[in-house]
Amino acid sequence: MVSTGLVAIDATVVATAVPSIVADLGGYEAFPWLFSIYLLAQSVLTPVYSKLADQLGRKPVLLLGIAVFLVSSVLCGAAWDMPSLIVFRALQGVGAGAILPMTITIVGDIYTLEERARVQGYVASVWGASSVIGPTLGGLFAQFDIWRWIFFINVPLCVLAYVLIARAYHERLERRDHRIDWAGAALLTVGLALLLLGVLEGGVAWAWDSPVSLAVFAGGAVFMLLFVLVERRAPEPVLPLWIFTRPVVASTALLNLILGGVLIGYTAYIPTYLEGSAGATPLLAGLALATLTLGWPVAAALSGRLYLRFGFRPVIIGGTALVLVAAVAIALVARWPSIPLVAVILFAAGLGFGFAAVPSLVAVQSSVAWEERGVASGTVMFARSIGQAVLAAAMGAIANGIAASRGGDVHAAGTVIASSTAVFTASAVCAGAMFGLAFLLPRRGRDRA
Repeated sequence: MVSTGLVAIDATVVATAVPSIVADLGGYEAFPWLFSIYLLAQSVLTPVYSKLADQLGRKPVLLLGIAVFLVSSVLCGAAWDMPSLIVFRALQGVGAGAILPMTITIVGDIYTLEERARVQGYVASVWGASSVIGPTLGGLFAQFDIWRWIFFINVPLCVLAYVLIARAYHERLERRDHRIDWAGAALLTVGLALLLLGVLEGGVAWAWDSPVSLAVFAGGAVFMLLFVLVERRAPEPVLPLWIFTRPVVASTALLNLILGGVLIGYTAYIPTYLEGSAGATPLLAGLALATLTLGWPVAAALSGRLYLRFGFRPVIIGGTALVLVAAVAIALVARWPSIPLVAVILFAAGLGFGFAAVPSLVAVQSSVAWEERGVASGTVMFARSIGQAVLAAAMGAIANGIAASRGGDVHAAGTVIASSTAVFTASAVCAGAMFGLAFLLPRRGRDRA
């Protein structure tokens, strides 16, 4: 729970401080990279860490992730300009890529299906507490012009998490020789990085139909094709192709891909929208965003009882329906800024996310054996992170394009409302797709206890 708290707090603490960071370091056009590069590093390494966890054990991978997260947090706090902060955020993503998949996998290892319903509520409560602590700390640090402490605050938490895991968690593992798929990991990283670069910089650094843009997208596609070919022949592939033949894993991963995109549209842009359009302070904007992650653990705690009684599929469908309603509501009211109204809608969206995300993950863990659980859990988290990274880049491109078309004054209320409305509309479209995908989930969500 402490290890999960590291990632949970970091998910909200940065968003509320973006205006202060930009005011200090400059580089508004590049600020979406603070989210995209973090999510890219986190997502592309999740399959690697997950495979290592199945090979070497969960504990060493988790301890490595915590150590990297600690060092990178110190470096982020010491950043001297926007490019350096972006680089250090990438390193922070390298650490985060090991933490969340491992904590989720460990829960799947040590608790039965029935127990997980209760334990997921405990873990979800971490997100609930962090949803208040993160925005509050981020808003306070930004308001008092000490935004660097949003990163320094991670240091004592990292130390505590490392000590607790090192001393209290023990696992049994059958030792045998393994072959790590470094070639697959490298191809996946480069391919995704090129595709993300093309999405984020298209229409900003170069025209969408320019030779540079076409070359970047083509290069990304080639590397991804090579990755698939390598995975087909690798003895122990970093992303085994069997996951695409398991209906529960494949459909859940696709649903979480879209879920991640909808989620980042709010966590990255709600604070900036409220500060720029409604005149909210960073602290107030952070608290409004906190309602999103307050609703999540409430639903997560309730979802355990519901999926044990009705099955995974009906609960997930209901959750995605709630997300869709909330997403449409935010898109419709965006032109008339209201902090209380946005907070209420975000709470409803958080409930929907909780009913969709937790049951889908438990369904996947329950459908595979121990030696496959790390990869299966990692695949779901990988898909969610990829959705966040790609959609963060796409929405950043939308916001930058609208700002440029309106004269480039990114702080003008009219520009903020216009760009935010476009971003929230894109999130609503994605929510509609997620709702449709929920019906593709198998009616029998598990074949293993």
